[in-house]
Amino acid sequence: MSDTAVSLPRRPEGRRIPIPLAWRYALREMRGGLRGFYVFLACIALGTATIAAVNSLAYGLVRGITAEGQSLLGGDVSFSLMHRQANPDEASFFAEQGRVSTVATLRAMARPQSGRQMLVELKAIDDAYPLYGSLELENGRSEAAVFGAAPDGLVPLLVEDTLLTTAGIAVGDDLAIGRATGRVVGVIEREPDRVSGGLAFGPRVMIPLRFLDETGLVTTGSLVRWHYRIRGVDKPFTEAELKSVLDTAKATFPSAGWRVETRLDAAPRLRASIERFAQFLTIVGLTSLAVGGVGVANSVRAYLGRKRMQIATLRALGATRRFVTTLYLMQIAILASVGIAIGLVLGAVAPPVAAVLLDGILPVTALNSIFPGALALAAVFGALTALTFALLPLARADRIRPIVLLRGDADEAAGFPLGFAAAALASGLVLTGLVVLTAYDRWLAFLYVVGAAVVFGLFRVVAVAIMALARRMPRSRRTTVRMAVANVHRRGALTPTVTLSLGLSLTLLVALSQIDGNLRQTLTSTLPSEAPSFFFIDIQSHERDAFLDALETAAPDAAIQSQPMLRGRIVSINGIAAEDWPDTEASWVLRGDRGITYSATLPKDSKVVDGRWWAGSGAGENEVSFASDLAKELGVGVGDTMRVNVLGREVEARITNLRTVDWESLSINFVMIFSPNVFAGAPHAHLATLSFPGGGDDEKELKLLKTITDAFPTVTSIRVKDALAAVNGIVSDLVFAVRIAASITLFASILVLAGTLAASHRSRIYDAVILKTLGARRRTLLLAYGLEYALLGMAAAVFSMAAGSLAGWFIVSDLMELDFTFMPGAAFVAVAVAVIVTVGLGLSGTWRALGERPALVLRSL
Repeated sequence: MSDTAVSLPRRPEGRRIPIPLAWRYALREMRGGLRGFYVFLACIALGTATIAAVNSLAYGLVRGITAEGQSLLGGDVSFSLMHRQANPDEASFFAEQGRVSTVATLRAMARPQSGRQMLVELKAIDDAYPLYGSLELENGRSEAAVFGAAPDGLVPLLVEDTLLTTAGIAVGDDLAIGRATGRVVGVIEREPDRVSGGLAFGPRVMIPLRFLDETGLVTTGSLVRWHYRIRGVDKPFTEAELKSVLDTAKATFPSAGWRVETRLDAAPRLRASIERFAQFLTIVGLTSLAVGGVGVANSVRAYLGRKRMQIATLRALGATRRFVTTLYLMQIAILASVGIAIGLVLGAVAPPVAAVLLDGILPVTALNSIFPGALALAAVFGALTALTFALLPLARADRIRPIVLLRGDADEAAGFPLGFAAAALASGLVLTGLVVLTAYDRWLAFLYVVGAAVVFGLFRVVAVAIMALARRMPRSRRTTVRMAVANVHRRGALTPTVTLSLGLSLTLLVALSQIDGNLRQTLTSTLPSEAPSFFFIDIQSHERDAFLDALETAAPDAAIQSQPMLRGRIVSINGIAAEDWPDTEASWVLRGDRGITYSATLPKDSKVVDGRWWAGSGAGENEVSFASDLAKELGVGVGDTMRVNVLGREVEARITNLRTVDWESLSINFVMIFSPNVFAGAPHAHLATLSFPGGGDDEKELKLLKTITDAFPTVTSIRVKDALAAVNGIVSDLVFAVRIAASITLFASILVLAGTLAASHRSRIYDAVILKTLGARRRTLLLAYGLEYALLGMAAAVFSMAAGSLAGWFIVSDLMELDFTFMPGAAFVAVAVAVIVTVGLGLSGTWRALGERPALVLRSL
C-alpha cells in the first residue's frame, strides 16, 4: 500500500472524473478472496431466497386463481342452492343470461360387490360441463365416449384412482351408489373446478346428471347443492356485465337464498389460505434473515479484526476515519449485493419448480414466470438486514488508531459509537416498517416484529446471565471442567453468539412441535372417548323410525341420538344485512349455509346462560336459541331478531335464549335451534349419531357400516375416524411444509454457528499452543472444549425449550382456543439437536487447531 496516495488525485483536463479512491481500495482488497465472508454471503442469500420464493409463489398462485377463475368456478358466474333445484322462474333467468351448466354435488356411500363401503364425493354433471377448462380422463378419452360405454341399466361412473386402490376395484367393475348400480368406465386425471370444491372427505365420483334420480339420493331435505354455472354466449362476461347480472338477480329474486360467486373471486377460501400460509412462511424467511443478521455481524467483526493492522497503517498514512469507514462499507455493500443476487436467482427459480410439484393440485399456470415485485421486496429486505447488522461491527474500523501498530491488538479509541448505533437503529426501523406495511396481516406482522425484538433482547440477557453464572461457579478440581467453565465467561466467549443464533431457530422448532403435537392430540387422542363413532345424514322422515330400529338391533350397546336437520342462511340481524354486519372472529356464521334444527327441549349437553327456553312446541312467535360463545363474538343477544332463508323461504325469529355448546365433543351441535312451531310441516331430513362404549373398534364399526349401508343405501354414513384421518392428513401435510420451511432457519443458525467457530479458530490455536507448551495433552483439551460446547448448547436449548413451549402455549390456548399439553418429546429433541450441533461443529474446528505445531505458532507471535 506504500505506492498509494490517500488524497484524491486532481482531475486532468479533458478527462472524466476518476473512480473514487475508497472504491478502488475496496476492490483492491477484495482481490485477495472472500475468506471469512462465506457465511456472510450464505446468510444473506438464504434469507433473501426464502422471502423471494415465498412471495413469488404467493403472487403466482393468487394470479393463477384470477387467471383460471373461470375454470375453477366452472363459469363466469355461479348460483348455488342447498336442498332444492332452481324453480322455473329462476331457471328461465339463468338461461336468459347465457350458456348454463347444471351440476349437483353431495356425499354418498359407494358399495363395491366385494370389499369395504366408503364415503365418496358424488358429482352429477350435465352435457354442457365444463363450460371452461377440460375434464381430463385416463388415456385421453373423452367424457362423452366413456359415458356411452356403460351397458343399459347401469349408471356410468367416472372415479378418481384413489377409489380404485381403496375399494380394490378396476375399470369395468360394478359399484353401487344409493339405489342404483353403476359401472366404472373411466378414471379422472384432472377436474377443472376441483380446487373450489372445499374439503373433501372421500374420492370423487362423477355421473351424468340424468342418472341422479335413479340413485334415490335426492329427496326432500337431502344435503345436495345445486350449482348453476353461466357463461357468456359469445364471449366471457365483462366486469360490468357481471355486476349487471348480480344486481338483476338480487332485485328479481331477493329471497332466493342462493350463494353467488364470480370468476373475479372464484376460490376465496383458497386465496385466503394461500395468503395466510405465505404470511407464515414470510415470517420464517424473516426469522432466517434475522438469524443471518447475527452471522453478518459476526463476519464483519471477525473480518475487521483481521484487518486491524491494515487499517492502522492507512490511518498512519493519513487516511481519515470517514475514508476507512467508507472503504469497508463499500466492501460490505458489494458482498451483500452478491448474496442478494444469489438469493434472487434461487427465489426466481422456485415458482417453476413448484409448478411441476403442484400441478393438478393448485392453479399453477402463472408460476412459470418471474415476479419482479416479489424479488424487489426480497432484495430490499436483504439489503436492510445486511446494513442494520453490519453498522455496529463496522464502528470498530472507525475506532482503530495508528498506535495499534506499536501496541498490538489492545488499543482502540474509547467511547460508544453513537452515530453508528443511531444509523443501525434507523435502518432497523425502516426494515420493521417495511415488514409491517407489506404483510398480508399487518397486525400479525407487528406482533412478530415486537416478539422478535423481545426474543433478541431475552437471548442477550440469557447469554449475560449464563456468563455471570459461570463466573460465580466454584472452582472445580478437574482441569477440564475448570477450563470449560472459564471459556464460557471469558472475554470474547462464544456464549452470546451461540445462545442467540441457535436459540432463535430452536425456539421456532419447539413452538411448531408443541403446536403440531397438541393439534394431533386434539384430533385423535381426546376424541374417541367423547366423539360419536358415526354420523348418519339424509335420513328421510318416512324411514327414520325403521333406521333407528336397525341401529338399535345392530348395536344394542351403543348410544343413539337423532335430530331434525335443515340448512339455512342468515339473511339479516335486526334488519341489517348479514354482509353488512361488523366483521368479527365469528363472522363465518354469517357466510354460507348453516345446519339448523328445531327442538322442544334443551339439548342435554347444553345450559341456558341467558334468557329462557320455550315451553313445549313454542310460543306464538318464532323463537330461536343461539350458541352463547358465537353470540358474544357477533355482538347479538336475547331480544335480537334474525331472518333466515330456509328452502328459499325467509323466516324471522327472535332470540329468546343463549346456550352453551361443547363443540369439541363432536356430538350433534347447532349454532341455531328453533322452536318447533317455526318449521311445522316443512319438509326436511334427519341426522343421527351412534357412539360405541369406549369408542368402538374397527371390526365392530365396519360390520355396522356394511349392515346399515346395505339396508339403507340412500343414507350417507360418515365414520368419524375416517373423517378425522382425512383432516389429520391435511394437518400433517401443512405441518410437514412448515417444518421444511422452519428448517431453513435452523440451517441459517448452523451457518452462523459455524462462522462464529471459524472466526474463533485463530484464538483457539493460540490457546491450544500455549496450553500444550505448558504440558496439556490433546485428550485434555478435547474434553475441555467438548464440555464447553456442550454447556453452551444445553444452555441455548433449555431457554429455547422454555420460550418455544411458552409460544406454543399462547398459540394453542389463546389463538386456537384448545387445551394445551406440554409435549416433552419436542423439548428433548431440541436439547439433543443443540448439543449435537454445537459439540460437532466446535470439535471439528478444534481438532484442526490442536494439530498445529507449537514451534511454528510461537515464532509468529
